[in-house]
Amino acid sequence: MSATVEFAKMNGLGNKILVVDMRGRADKVTPAAAIALNAADDTQFDQIMAIHDPKAAGTDAWIDILNSDGSKAQACGNGTRCVVQALASETGKKVFTFQTVAGILNAVEHEDGTISVDMGKPVFEWDKIPLAEEFHDTSRIELQIGPIDNPVLHSPSVASMGNPHAIFWIDRDPMSFDLGRFGPLLENHPMFPERANITLAQVTSPSSITTRTWERGAGLTLACGSAACATAVSAVRTGRTGREVAVKVASSPNQGILNIEWREGDGHVIMTGPAEWEWSGTLDPSTGAWSRDAAPGAEAR
Repeated sequence: MSATVEFAKMNGLGNKILVVDMRGRADKVTPAAAIALNAADDTQFDQIMAIHDPKAAGTDAWIDILNSDGSKAQACGNGTRCVVQALASETGKKVFTFQTVAGILNAVEHEDGTISVDMGKPVFEWDKIPLAEEFHDTSRIELQIGPIDNPVLHSPSVASMGNPHAIFWIDRDPMSFDLGRFGPLLENHPMFPERANITLAQVTSPSSITTRTWERGAGLTLACGSAACATAVSAVRTGRTGREVAVKVASSPNQGILNIEWREGDGHVIMTGPAEWEWSGTLDPSTGAWSRDAAPGAEAR
């Protein structure tokens, strides 16, 4: 077995993704390798999407997802779009079915290059999100940060899209909040036994929302697809929007849009957006040592 595997540096609306080809191998990308890769400026990432041979009949691949701190992630919508683009380019296929620890994901690449991912059904039960306390209505829970009589953030909606999310509704630009300071406190709040993704959401119309996310295990991120999905369904639950919304990600370099539909028929959440290839290389999945393919001036690290 070769010590190295191929990988691609990609992004989904700015969400930094490494797509690593682990097919035909029994080993995995180790947490130590993930931490080492994230420590290098060129390979810094939000999630690693490691493509493994399928485990279930009828699926195209098993996807193992790692955060930049080496921890496991259950879901990554922006990363899934990157996987689709990489495999579509390689195989010519347009329709894919993936298996993750969060379940089955179906995806399709459209003629215009955008990619839709069926993120499945959201979960609202307090003990399945999970929360540390019982709440009958998780569209609004008791949680705040800041002075008790004038909190900076309060009363989030909570949901799981394969991973736990808390959405705080705000009335001004999400970039005007110091999420870098509040994010780690809320991610690790005792209310969230498995930690949580923290999103600030400003509803700008009945069909549009602007967001910014502190991502569990990754920190401040340029974009988070599952957070956009959790925000969209929570907006519907609280009567803020309709079932189809355009989510503008405030921290995305191009202020990009994710189109989210919470289908009424089957309750599935469909996320549509772009993916972008940046460059390719090889890496050691055990140590994280890497090299860049045929790029002038690139050196092995």
